[in-house]
Amino acid sequence: MSTRTLSIGCEFVHQSRFDIPTVFQVEPRADQDVEVVESGWTFEPDVATTVYADVYGNPCRRTTISAGRSVIGYHATVVVPDAVEDADEDAPEIAPQDLPDDVLIFTLPSRYALPDVLGKEAWNRFGSVEPGYRRVQAICDYVNSHLTFQYGSSTPRSTAADVHASGYGVCRDFTHLAVSLCRALNIPARYVFGYLPEIEVDVKPSPMDFAAWMEVYLGDRWYTFDPRNNERRKGRVLIGRGRDAGDVAMATTFGSPYLEKMEVVAEDKAA
Repeated sequence: MSTRTLSIGCEFVHQSRFDIPTVFQVEPRADQDVEVVESGWTFEPDVATTVYADVYGNPCRRTTISAGRSVIGYHATVVVPDAVEDADEDAPEIAPQDLPDDVLIFTLPSRYALPDVLGKEAWNRFGSVEPGYRRVQAICDYVNSHLTFQYGSSTPRSTAADVHASGYGVCRDFTHLAVSLCRALNIPARYVFGYLPEIEVDVKPSPMDFAAWMEVYLGDRWYTFDPRNNERRKGRVLIGRGRDAGDVAMATTFGSPYLEKMEVVAEDKAA
């Protein structure tokens, strides 16, 4: 299989009155078809770090945002398949009683994904659609057309129900809404986020950011769906999986440092 080599990474510049304990989730998960060729962190000023895996298996790095001005960066060179994600339009839904035990949690409500609130909406719109992969795609089509992407249109407290009512959101909101509609139909769906370079897509170059999408359990495996972009893409590098964005924050701070600047890189090194 042919491959591509990507540069990925991020940098955070903070100002703080105090040292702030922090957990970063910005490194690729190991259980994906991505080879990390080299990687490293930079810290100004220098601080100690430790690594652990959370309850979802996501790699987490504990460290400290130092008092004053701090610059924390992560960079990596990775090799990924030169191919879009798998798809199978005949992949079936699995009845709740037949789902694996560890998949059931992704049918339940969570902080931002509200299948109980959006259940009537989901069944009215998609209850008569052919179950399986095509029904999930219909949900993505609806979310993609219903929501308008707009920075600043939602807040860290906005739920799937909030953005469905407003009609505006960012990629995490598109994902929360699609996840909620799937779960309302008893289709397991989990929130994921990572790096997404703009490879072979007909879009204007845009400032890079972390991207959110979802994985849906059909047949005997998880499939990738992207309600924000609504197309299969090359070069996804997965950082975290969870019930919703609350489980996979790129930075969890035990205090309130001021984020002065954040930069994200995800690009094809051959471009």
